[in-house]
Amino acid sequence: MKSSHTGARTSNIEVLNVSLSGIWLLVKDTEYFLPYKEFPWFKDARITDVHHVQLLRDHHLRWDKLDVDLELDSLKHVEQYPLKYR
Repeated sequence: MKSSHTGARTSNIEVLNVSLSGIWLLVKDTEYFLPYKEFPWFKDARITDVHHVQLLRDHHLRWDKLDVDLELDSLKHVEQYPLKYR
């Protein structure tokens, strides 16, 4: 028996992979790699917490349990958003 065509996407964001060097996200049909060097908040996070991400207003990513907020533009242009510690 052959399956019919796949259904429509129900979510605009998906965590594709969590690796030793970073995480892969699929957001609105675009893949992003977030290396831990640039996004250290995810390095020691629990996998379940990384997977609980929301896309708000079509351009804002929110991880409630990790208290992390990122704009999609910061994933596209990492060099324009340097990390600063106080």
